[in-house]
Amino acid sequence: MASDNRVHMPGVFGGLMRYDEEFQSRFMVTPTQVVVFIVAIIVFVLALKFLFPIG
Repeated sequence: MASDNRVHMPGVFGGLMRYDEEFQSRFMVTPTQVVVFIVAIIVFVLALKFLFPIG
């Protein structure tokens, strides 16, 4: 007899997961807010490098 090495997955979701139903975050962040936050961090780091140069 050959060994059965196949993985059996449940067919309930059909490959689709609904994470929205399972978890509700306290922080609702839009993509625009994420981009603004990243740009603010970049500006902050550049300001620190300009104000406190190393070497």
